[in-house]
Amino acid sequence: MAPPIVIALSLIPVDNQPIHFHSEAELASFRQQIQTNIKSRQFYGEIDPPHGMVDSNILFPTSRSCSGCHGHDPNMVAFMTSSGEDVNIHDDWRSTMMANSARDPFWRAKVSHEMLVNPAHSLGLQDKCTSCHAPAGHYQAKLKGNQPHYLLSHLYADSLGLDGVTCQACHAQSPKLIGTLHSGALNFDTNYIRVAYGPYKFVFAPPMHNFVGITPEFGEHIGDAGLCAGCHTLITNTVDLNGNYTGSTFVEQATYHEWLNSRYDETHDNISCQKCHMAQIPDPVVISANYQFLFAKFPFGLHELAGANMTMLKLMKANREALGIDAEAEHFDSTIAATLRMLQKQTLNLTLKTEDATGDSMHFSLKLENKAGHKFPSGYPSRRAWVEFEVKTTNGQTLFHSGKLNPDYTIVGENANFEPHHNVISTEDQVQIYEMVPVDIWGSFTNVLERCFMAIKDNRLTPQGFTTTDPAYDTTKIVGLGNDQDFNRFENQAEGSGADILHFIIPNQQFTGQLNVKARVWYQSLPPKWMDPIFAFSSPEIDAFKTMFESADQSPTLIAEASLDSVFVSTVPVKQPTTEELVQIAPTWSIDGRVQVTTPEGVRLHSIEVWDSGGKRLQQIFNLGSPTLLQLPANPGVYFVVVNTERGRVIRKVVKM
Repeated sequence: MAPPIVIALSLIPVDNQPIHFHSEAELASFRQQIQTNIKSRQFYGEIDPPHGMVDSNILFPTSRSCSGCHGHDPNMVAFMTSSGEDVNIHDDWRSTMMANSARDPFWRAKVSHEMLVNPAHSLGLQDKCTSCHAPAGHYQAKLKGNQPHYLLSHLYADSLGLDGVTCQACHAQSPKLIGTLHSGALNFDTNYIRVAYGPYKFVFAPPMHNFVGITPEFGEHIGDAGLCAGCHTLITNTVDLNGNYTGSTFVEQATYHEWLNSRYDETHDNISCQKCHMAQIPDPVVISANYQFLFAKFPFGLHELAGANMTMLKLMKANREALGIDAEAEHFDSTIAATLRMLQKQTLNLTLKTEDATGDSMHFSLKLENKAGHKFPSGYPSRRAWVEFEVKTTNGQTLFHSGKLNPDYTIVGENANFEPHHNVISTEDQVQIYEMVPVDIWGSFTNVLERCFMAIKDNRLTPQGFTTTDPAYDTTKIVGLGNDQDFNRFENQAEGSGADILHFIIPNQQFTGQLNVKARVWYQSLPPKWMDPIFAFSSPEIDAFKTMFESADQSPTLIAEASLDSVFVSTVPVKQPTTEELVQIAPTWSIDGRVQVTTPEGVRLHSIEVWDSGGKRLQQIFNLGSPTLLQLPANPGVYFVVVNTERGRVIRKVVKM
């Protein structure tokens, strides 16, 4: 009986498994079935070369060689969850930024831009950029072709390179040197590169070995965050405005190092990149089509690879044919939905509070707590987030609006060179933008990566557990905070909160009444100040991207929002009522919650209101006599008693013990 044999073989380490598990007749049957499956999906046509076996000179087979077994299963057995959802690896992957890293039109335009600015560095620039965006083509050319440089012209004619961050770019990485590499350096063991490391200890190897020529093995490092380090840490060599190297370096991005400087690293919570960006599901999942007798594996990591770049995903979806992308619109829809979930569910917590709503100004605080395992935003330095803060009357009149977006997707009030970090915002032309701002050797903002000399500002929200004493701080520095004592600080001033508290002190404008307050945090991956200098140049790559970008949806993504409704504000200070003798409220510190309100003879009470410190009205009582006994809510806290009389309004603060 077949199942007992399979059980025995699945428990044997891969090195001891016989290569000839199937008879020739079985192999022929399975090959035919795989070809039929692929034809039915109409993704690639027949597997090539014959029978799917990859030429031994090719170190990195393209994803098409993997899709026959790790794509959609027409029999609806493999990659099906308990709820009937198809979570096959290939379909989830092929609409991601990783899969399309080499077809990304912004990346191509940016490489072209750097080449035009510093043409003498063209070969080195292209070679460096393709090492991460086209790793299979790049390293195939280096390790097998002995090419000194892998260029865009090579990429455009190379199916390996065009496959982006393809399957084996991750699954063939060696455990040696993991987490120590950066700037496109990836370690592949050329003596044993036809291996695919996976997360499961018991491996059924013959199908992949026989059909593709790759041997699957368990590799604990496949779930290690260090697997991402080689490309998600980039250090560039700085040049002056004439293209001469200065001897300085610049940390263009250090997402992996940000993770090291967090509570999520291996020595603390040990939540790796993969655990968030390839979320695991508990359902047992059969991980190969065509083998209905295989045992299901769990947990299973979804290959959604969700990040944050909604703008480029939507742009590539709209230009699939022009970019040669094989993913269908529905695949992009799934990736876009996963990306939006990542941004709105796993990125920020917002807490909005009323501090003081009386007197000549209104005081609010907004706490932003980073939930990501790295800075937010992270990655390519154009990415930024900002706070929009709006105060309106209940009839819709705007009293204050900071962080408003212009029609051209710039932000109202932002400084041309860069907007400084704010601890307190009191005018509408001040806006809190969380970003990294690189400058050249003369201190001017630059979007030319080779010219980046230092960051004049980096107030991106740090991950929880981040400290300035961590060994990784030299590549993850906070810059330009001024005297902000709230940033990444707990109440006791210890580092590592991963939060920032932003204070708003807004002129009251002689308004008394109820207001609605709303705070929103927006994310923008390609702001105009980063795009305009690129579009000042012309090349086939820049011109093509400009056409796509100008017709694309450039709207920023809403990350989180918080609001306060019906906040009562008054020009009368709480601690200094205008007519002290007009109303007496006692006691102002109440244990049982009972408070007595008394007015002088001849002063008629119209109503009494009780508000909490968050700006919510809890009680409103009419037609009262004097004295009147109030019963405060049961919860201890600070309350405001508003007494409306025929001679005006008086507000008192009362504390319920």
